[in-house]
Amino acid sequence: MKIGIDKIGFYAPHFFVDMEKLAEARGVDPAKYTIGIGQEKMAVAPITQDAVTLAANAALRIVDKEDLEKIDLVIFGTESGIDNSKSGAVYVHDLLGIQEHARCIELKQACYAATAGIQLAKGHVALNPESRVLVLGSDISRYGIGTAGEVTQGAGAVAMIIRAEPRILVLENENSYLTADVMDFWRPIYSEMAFVDGKYSNEQYISFFINAWEDFKAKYGATLADFEAICFHLPYTKMGMKALREVLDQGSEVDRDRLTAHYQTSTIYNRIVGNIYTGSLYLSLLSLLELSDDLKAGDKIGLFSYGSGAVGEFFTGTLQEGFKAVLAAAEHGKMFAGRKEVTVKEYEELFSHVLPVDGSNIELDVDADPATICIEGMEDNKRIYLNKTR
Repeated sequence: MKIGIDKIGFYAPHFFVDMEKLAEARGVDPAKYTIGIGQEKMAVAPITQDAVTLAANAALRIVDKEDLEKIDLVIFGTESGIDNSKSGAVYVHDLLGIQEHARCIELKQACYAATAGIQLAKGHVALNPESRVLVLGSDISRYGIGTAGEVTQGAGAVAMIIRAEPRILVLENENSYLTADVMDFWRPIYSEMAFVDGKYSNEQYISFFINAWEDFKAKYGATLADFEAICFHLPYTKMGMKALREVLDQGSEVDRDRLTAHYQTSTIYNRIVGNIYTGSLYLSLLSLLELSDDLKAGDKIGLFSYGSGAVGEFFTGTLQEGFKAVLAAAEHGKMFAGRKEVTVKEYEELFSHVLPVDGSNIELDVDADPATICIEGMEDNKRIYLNKTR
C-alpha cells in the first residue's frame, strides 16, 4: 500500500518585519542577516494568533467535507504548546469541525515532532486504509528582543493530510534515525523564551545529518544520484546548505549542481517567513514543490528532519503523477503578497503584547486580524477561540 502526503497547506501571520531594517536597528551589517543567515523577512504573530490558530488556519486551507468525515486522527507537533495538559489537536479538531470519532494528540520533540507525527500517521493508515490523518507542525519562534537568536525567529504552520494512495508524495519505507542527549537548544517550562547554544547546535545539526546519511547509504545502497532534491529542516536558510556541502563531494558535478539548485528553491518560502520549528522542513518541501518547474512524477526527494535535544531522521518520498494540480501555489503567493510590513518599533510592540498569565480576562480585537480563526480573548484562564465562518 502506498501511503504519504495527499495535501499540504501553509499559513503565516499577516505581519512581517524586514530583516535589513531589523539589522540596522540592531547596529548589525544587514548582509549578516540577509546573506550570512539567509533571511529576508520574519513573520510576526499578533496577540490574536498562537500555535493553535496558526495550525487551524493552515488546515482550513486544505480540508474539505470528505476529509472532515474521514479524518480519525489529528497529530499536533509543536514546541509552542499553550497548555501543559490539553492537546492543541483538540482545539483544532473543534475549530475545523472534524467528526467526533477521532483521536487527538500533541507531540513534542523540538523541531522533529511533525516528522514523528507523519511516521505515526503512516502506521495508522497501514492498519486502517480508509483513514485520513491530519498532521500539523505549528510554532512561534521566540528568543527575545536584541538576543543573538532574534534573527532566527518566525511564526507559521504547515498542515498535511496523510492517507493511502496520496496525490503528492509517497513516503517510502526507507529511513535512518538517531537520538543523543545534547543540550544545544531548550526551553524550560518556566520560560517563554528559548535558550540556545548556537555554535554547538549548528555542529550537532551537521553531525546528525552526516550520521543519518551515512547510515541510510549503508542500509539501502543509496547515492546522491538517486535524489532529485534534498530538503532540510531550516532554522535559517543557510543551515541546510552547511550540512549539504558536507556530502556534495560524494556525487558528480551534475549531482552537485542539481541538488544545490533545488536546495535554493526549497529555501524561498523559509527566507520570507523565518523559523517555524516543527513546520520548517515541510515549508521547505512546499517551497520546492510549488516553485520548481522541472520536478516530475517519479522523482525521489530526500528529507532531513532535526529536532534539538536531539533527534534526527533522513527519509524519502516519491513524487506522484499530477502532484502540481493538488498544490496551492497561487493561494500561497496571494497570502504572502497580502502581508503587511511593520516597523521595528511596531514589531517590538507586537512581541511584547502577550496574553495575561495572572488569571485576568481580556477581550481582543479580532476584526484587526484578517485570519479566519483567531483568539478572541481569555476568560477564567481559558483561551477563547473564534472561527469567523461560524
